[in-house]
Amino acid sequence: MPPEWAPHLACYLVWPHNVETWPGKFDAIPALYAHMVAAIASFEPVRLMVQEEAEIADVRAMIRDAARRLDLPHLPHDAILPRVEIFAVPTNDSWVRDHGPIFVNRFGADAGAAPNQIALDWHFNSWGQKYGAFDLDDVVPQKLGARYGFEVIEVPAVLEGGSIDVNGAGTLLTTESCLLNPNRNPELSRAEIEDFLKTCLGVTNVLWLGDGIAGDDTDGHIDDLARFIAPDTIVTVLEDDPADVNFAVLRDNLDRLKTMRDQDGRPFKIETLPMPPAIVHDGTRLPASYANFYIANGGYVMPTFDCPQDAIAAATLARLFPGRRVVGVPSTDLVWGLGSVHCLSQQHPIPPKS
Repeated sequence: MPPEWAPHLACYLVWPHNVETWPGKFDAIPALYAHMVAAIASFEPVRLMVQEEAEIADVRAMIRDAARRLDLPHLPHDAILPRVEIFAVPTNDSWVRDHGPIFVNRFGADAGAAPNQIALDWHFNSWGQKYGAFDLDDVVPQKLGARYGFEVIEVPAVLEGGSIDVNGAGTLLTTESCLLNPNRNPELSRAEIEDFLKTCLGVTNVLWLGDGIAGDDTDGHIDDLARFIAPDTIVTVLEDDPADVNFAVLRDNLDRLKTMRDQDGRPFKIETLPMPPAIVHDGTRLPASYANFYIANGGYVMPTFDCPQDAIAAATLARLFPGRRVVGVPSTDLVWGLGSVHCLSQQHPIPPKS
C-alpha cells in the first residue's frame, strides 16, 4: 500500500446527503463540503459521487462558488472546477475513507512480471453496525472499479481506511481499540488480523496504539491520533490539559510511539500537534483533531476549528511538509458528523509503471 504522500491519480469524495449524520446542522454542511472539494481539487483531480444525476448541476454550482471564495496563490479559481468529475453512485453516507477502495501495488512473483495496481474491497459494517443501512456503502469499491476499469479484489474481513496508516516501506500503524473490537472481526485473533494486514497490504511490521479520542464513534481510528508523514516520521496529537478526558489516552499513545521501531528496527522521529479546545454539541464531545488532514499532490488540506491552535497546527504542518501548500477547511460544524477532512476523502495513487 503506497503512503498517502505518494502521487495521486485522483481523490474520491461523496457529496453529503444523510441529514442524520449532522442532525440539526445539515443546512450548513454542503457549503463547507464544497469548500473542501475545491480545496482538494486545487491540488489534484477529484472524483465526486452524488446520489442522483439530477443533483449534478447544483453541486457543480456550489463548488464553483466555493472556488471563487478561496484565496489560492498556486492556482486560479476558474481552474478548479474542471478538475472535479461529478457522477451518480448512490451511497448511505459520505465517509468514503472507510467504505471506499484501498489501493495496493501488486508485483509478480516472476522477475519479469510487470507490476500492476488492484483495489481492495474490505467488508464495511458501519463501524460495528452502529448505524442504519450500509449496503450501498459496502459496494462502492465495486461500483468505482466498474466505472474506471480497475481490478477489485474482495477481502473477507472488516476494515475501514481510517483505521490504518502506512509508511510505504513496510510498517502499518493502527489501534487496539478499533481493530481488536469484537464488533468488527470477532472470529479473528490479533495474530490473524495482523496476517490479513501483512498479506493484503504488503506490510511486515504492524504497530498498535491503544485508545482513540473522546467522541470518536469509530472506536479509535488512527487518523484522529497519529499519522505517518515520512517513512521515518510520525506526527501525533497531544492534549496539554491534565483535566481533559483525552490527556491520559494521548500521553499513553505518545509513550508507545517512543518505544516503536520501523520495519528495519530503527526508532521513529516523533512530532506533535496540539488538540483544539473541546468542542461539545448537544452534550456530545466531538472528535476534533488536527491529525485528520489529507495529504494531496503538492499540498495538504487540514481541518480548522476557529481557535488559536489552528495557527499552531498550521505552522507545525508547514514545517513538516516543506514545499507543500496548505488550505484549511472550517470543521467546527463538519465534525458534528463525527469526522472531518481525512475521514471524508480517499486517495487513488498513480498506478506503478512497468
